[in-house]
Amino acid sequence: MLKNTPRSILFICLGNICRSPLAEGVMRHVWENSGRSEDIHFDSAGTNGYHTGDAPDPRSVEVAKLHGIDISAQRCRQLTRDDFYTFDLILGMDQVNMATLAQRKPEDTTAHIALFTDIAGVGDMEIPDPYFGDMSGFEEVYRMVLSSSKALAARI
Repeated sequence: MLKNTPRSILFICLGNICRSPLAEGVMRHVWENSGRSEDIHFDSAGTNGYHTGDAPDPRSVEVAKLHGIDISAQRCRQLTRDDFYTFDLILGMDQVNMATLAQRKPEDTTAHIALFTDIAGVGDMEIPDPYFGDMSGFEEVYRMVLSSSKALAARI
């Protein structure tokens, strides 16, 4: 169990079009179906702003839809300085994201920053970027995000 129940969790990947929007949608779905009454705000962002305002990658939308989760209304955004004070947990998908978060975090941040899989308790593995692959990569990311989301929900 985590010491305190987070009130807000932000998922981070590079562009906020593949992994982090999928993690946001899956974690929200897992939490809403967990029977827990605590209200937690889930969001996602990218370390770069290349896709700001865009919908998630169609393959992320499709793999989520195949599993009964609708992420089509999400819009990509870039990580901001305010996020380090607004969110209780900021969770990176891989070590590159973690290095960027460490570099950008203000000294007085109130957020706990961690690798998603590590804080979920499933190991310190990275969730790979499926962007340059086919649907099988997105399905693999979905499975990793689902197991991490279930494990994190159980730890909260």
